[in-house]
Amino acid sequence: MTELLPLAIDCQNLTYRYGQFTAVDDLSLQVRPGETMGLLGPNGAGKTTLVRMLTTLTPVQEGELRIFGLDSRRRTTDIRSNIGYVPQQLSIEPALTGWQNVEWFARLYGVPRGERACRVEQALAAMELLDVADRLAGAYSGGMVRRLEVAQALVNRPSLLVLDEPTVGLDPIARDGVWTQVQNMQAQFGMTVLLTTHYMEEADALCDRVALMHRGTLRAVGTPTDLKAQVSAGATLEDVFRHFAASDLAESTPESSDFREIRSSRRVASRAS
Repeated sequence: MTELLPLAIDCQNLTYRYGQFTAVDDLSLQVRPGETMGLLGPNGAGKTTLVRMLTTLTPVQEGELRIFGLDSRRRTTDIRSNIGYVPQQLSIEPALTGWQNVEWFARLYGVPRGERACRVEQALAAMELLDVADRLAGAYSGGMVRRLEVAQALVNRPSLLVLDEPTVGLDPIARDGVWTQVQNMQAQFGMTVLLTTHYMEEADALCDRVALMHRGTLRAVGTPTDLKAQVSAGATLEDVFRHFAASDLAESTPESSDFREIRSSRRVASRAS
């Protein structure tokens, strides 16, 4: 009898509040191993708060969260060792070289000393950055910076790669370059990928399924094809987005954590492009 693999992500009735504001409201979501799941929604929908819980940066207040069967409350360290995370904000150190940046993350992830050089080289090669590895990261273009961040996230060979708006501010060629390399690594190592993005065509092309959040709740989950068919013949994923979220959109308030983080990411992205 074949043993079933645990779900890559298993959220059950997650709720998170900032004071009186409910950022994530009784949310349940399952992601299968090896799947690419897109997390969509307007600013302030709760995506960033959910991502922070998934990456154990924010503790679960209510509900249950398991990553590959590991309880997020009790196995935080084990979960972190199995996750690669590219946040909205830039996470490189511009005064270090590309190689040094990735090596630093290898140390943070606890990659054994004897394997670090090989892992760093492989991660940089996967992102096609070996030829500029000795250059200071502060001199990299926006697309190169994003590929370097993905290299950092891949150096521990994660089972789950979480990408929080990884291509924001990049031109189409740079975006394609980032995704080509991510897909190559996913095919090679069978990673599960969770992606947040405001580029609907990106989600449509890359994701096996998408989950659309609005006001902290999931409004729709399914394949892009199925969700488009629910709206109308010839609908786009942008039409799906508007159908489930555009009516009565909640304007983010300055007190909202998502609003602050997204506003910061826009400033950082403009400097990187």
